[in-house]
Amino acid sequence: MTRILAIACVVALVLASAFLWLAPTSGTVVTAYFDKTIGLYAGSAVRVLGVKVGSIDSVMPVGGQVKVQFTVDRDVQIPAGVHAVVIAPSLVSDRYVQLTPAYDGGPELPPNSTLSRDRTASPVELDQLFTSVDQLSQALGPSGANKNGALSNVIDSAAANLAGTGDALNNTVKQLSQAAGALDSSKGDLFGTVDNLSKITSTLAASDQQVHDLNGRLSDATGFLADNRQQLGAAVSALASALTKVQKFLTDNKGLIQTNVDNLAAITKTLVDQRAALAEVLDVAPTAATNFVNAYDAKSGTIAVRGNINELTYPPVMMICQLLQRSTPTQIPSALADICKQIAPLLDGTLHLPSAAQVLSALQQGKLPPLPLPLLGGGK
Repeated sequence: MTRILAIACVVALVLASAFLWLAPTSGTVVTAYFDKTIGLYAGSAVRVLGVKVGSIDSVMPVGGQVKVQFTVDRDVQIPAGVHAVVIAPSLVSDRYVQLTPAYDGGPELPPNSTLSRDRTASPVELDQLFTSVDQLSQALGPSGANKNGALSNVIDSAAANLAGTGDALNNTVKQLSQAAGALDSSKGDLFGTVDNLSKITSTLAASDQQVHDLNGRLSDATGFLADNRQQLGAAVSALASALTKVQKFLTDNKGLIQTNVDNLAAITKTLVDQRAALAEVLDVAPTAATNFVNAYDAKSGTIAVRGNINELTYPPVMMICQLLQRSTPTQIPSALADICKQIAPLLDGTLHLPSAAQVLSALQQGKLPPLPLPLLGGGK
């Protein structure tokens, strides 16, 4: 029984060790190298935007740099391009590591990543600041730039030049402040202008080949003009002479030109008034010209035509009414038209007068036209 209990204890110990070995860590482990880490210790905070997201595991010097290993909480996302900066809230408080920028999408930093010194930064120490101030004071002091009193002379000259100009300097500062305020109130327009200029430059950059071609063509054009400057000068001189002659002609013939313009205005007015007739002529003229060409007999040198005189076949009174209706420029009165319609059939049907065609045919044959018997003197 004791042996079984011992074996069980050994197995449990092995399983516990394996679990601890294989179990995931509580967060993302990151190693960063800094130039110096004064005031930074194991257990110091790791923050993002001032919020604690982890802690430092170890701080170990390695040659001329310091290796800092820290762990970030598992639920915190870190961008792949993250930087680590040592922050000193005050002169005496503990410092912490700030990760920047905060994650806002994109690839994440994988576990066990290493940040080299070009991705880390440390604050300037107070003793370094004092050393820099001491070096500056020595450079400007009696052993440096002011060895021969040059700096004192500059200060004295500046004081003499600025003496009595306090109001002017005050106004200058106020105007600069107002100018800065105007720029601030118009920053939208200013940035819009800068953005438009950026778009213009981008367009020009994208059209570099076209701009280059345009410059080349302009260069060719200017070269052509330069090569032909004598001809251009002669052409301009000739044009000036011609314009002078034209001006003299207009001056000498001003009255005639005005008269011709007035007559032309009358002609154009007539054309406008008769535009309907002109349009009809333009529509009919091609057909009339074609018919005229077809009617011409080249062998005999004559024109073959046939009159369309159907009205001559109507009875006399009806023919007169038809001619009145079709040949007068204005419409005949309706009363006259009604009389023609009523009397023409009555007279033509009663008297049986010959038509104009019958009269012409009889006269051509040497006979009298076929008149009704009562008109011939009676008969039995």
